[in-house]
Amino acid sequence: MDKILEVKDLRVSFNTYAGEVKAVRGVSFELSPGETLAFVGESGCGKTVTAKALMRLLQPPFAVIKEGSSVRFEGTEVMDMDKKALRAYRGNDVSMIFQDPMTSLNPTMTCGKQIMESLILHKGLTKEQAREEAIETLRLVKIPDPEKRVDEYPHQMSGGMRQRVMIAIALSCQPKVLIADEPTTALDVTIQAQIIDLLRELRDKLNVAIILVTHDLGVVANFADRIQVMYAGQVVERGTAHEIFYESRHPYTWALLNSVPKLGSEIKQELYSLGGTPPDLLLPLECCPFAARCEYCMPICREKNPAEEKLSATHGCACWLLHPNAPKVKTFQERLAEQK
Repeated sequence: MDKILEVKDLRVSFNTYAGEVKAVRGVSFELSPGETLAFVGESGCGKTVTAKALMRLLQPPFAVIKEGSSVRFEGTEVMDMDKKALRAYRGNDVSMIFQDPMTSLNPTMTCGKQIMESLILHKGLTKEQAREEAIETLRLVKIPDPEKRVDEYPHQMSGGMRQRVMIAIALSCQPKVLIADEPTTALDVTIQAQIIDLLRELRDKLNVAIILVTHDLGVVANFADRIQVMYAGQVVERGTAHEIFYESRHPYTWALLNSVPKLGSEIKQELYSLGGTPPDLLLPLECCPFAARCEYCMPICREKNPAEEKLSATHGCACWLLHPNAPKVKTFQERLAEQK
């Protein structure tokens, strides 16, 4: 299958008063049409920065995408696009659903006008045509009574409906790639499930590729085709959803899995909490970034950053525990099986 998006060695830094913060450190991945790829990790691991870099939404000189970073959309290098090409690329080819719809939506404009903006800009529709298209898009994302809602302001809607409006804006021009940045944040679990079901339905109906940014593995369990686990600005493990949930090999992935409540567990135990804090991204981090928090840390972990080792065609992991000379430890899945 042809790759619609190819990212190689993406590096992003922020220039601050304290020095250069290396927020993204050599992230690479590919995306195929109709596929869902999830970025998973704690807050501050570089998920959102990676997503914004794909659309070149980071503003220099504060934020800098380093030389050598490559983002190719259908074979075209996004980093070389001029303003005109970039304007056509954003919203038309690749769209983004931002984290908080209350702050991302313009409170002074009706929801309909905010959808119509991109239709007029990218599709060249008249205001009347754009309004009809906006109503149809609201109907597509299952907002009731779209003829009325198109003239309402964001504050007149609930959190779930505002999120649906954000999805409608992102889908209005029928993009080929949709980036969903924490689309279920601050929503109750029932609405979260509805939003994920909606994204799944739209993916299958429109064949749009989705990049889902989240800190919650539970959200992506039955939605993502592939998962990339990020820590300190780099990918520590990647694989299919099955490989990450049932064959994961990185201690950080185990920690994320262990922190998800398990329904039907016969053993009552306190919910796991990962101790320590992420490393300072002002530092060069030439060792394993997870070493200070890892219960399996070895001397080599504090000396050198492990390279990614391929475990299968789709599964890769960067951890010294995979080295032949490393002591054998029980995986999260093996320990879970012993508890049953």
